Amino acid sequence: MPPVYQVNDLMGYEGLKIVQREDMFAFSLDAVLLADFVCVYKKTDVIMDFGTGNAPIPLFLSLKTEKPIIGVDIQPEAIDLAKRSVELNGLADRITIVEADIKELHKLYESSSIDLITCNPPFFKVAPDGGNMNAVEAFTIARHEVKIDLETIIVQAKRLLSTLGVLALIHRVDRLEELIVLLNKHRFAVKRLRFVYPKQGRPAQAVLVEAFANGKPGGLKMPEPLFIYDETGAYTPEVLAIFRTGKK
Repeated sequence: MPPVYQVNDLMGYEGLKIVQREDMFAFSLDAVLLADFVCVYKKTDVIMDFGTGNAPIPLFLSLKTEKPIIGVDIQPEAIDLAKRSVELNGLADRITIVEADIKELHKLYESSSIDLITCNPPFFKVAPDGGNMNAVEAFTIARHEVKIDLETIIVQAKRLLSTLGVLALIHRVDRLEELIVLLNKHRFAVKRLRFVYPKQGRPAQAVLVEAFANGKPGGLKMPEPLFIYDETGAYTPEVLAIFRTGKK
């Protein structure tokens, strides 16, 4: 049976559309939050998104900057969706989609050639018995470290980033200690952390992290926490603002 494509609005972002497939992993709120968290600094000339999927993060970032953006994914089906999304939005002159293994990117791009790397990585390690994985391969690759693990992502980012280039990620809170240890090991300095809570009174579930390659230690900033839902179960005003349907 041929794949069924659907075109959706990219949240509330005016004029942006995204192409998805019913049988593949759709973009998530995590991608939206990461794209909103990212700072595109004046020195940023080239941006790369690791594991771009159907390119939600490059599409979001195209609203923040005119700089070139490269979306990378290992899955051919995701690449097809990403290219369709980019072309649909008339952004082919600004967003390039590349089918590649992140572990091999140093063969395609020179060291220090990227200024900002974003990544919404697989959150889960593979259980010893493999019992925590999804039956659908695309879902498994997106959610579990079957193709790449967290340290490899950091190592490859370090190889590509310019001095004081930025790596921005979102990850589960229960892996924050591991994440910071790995960033320090590979000479990244964490400069911003923002915790994401489902709602007030509940534990944080995710954390947004900004780290600078070869940055000096110190100067960590922690913005106020981000709450997704209010006490009624509706999105908070800040989240609605991120969706461009409300005001911060």
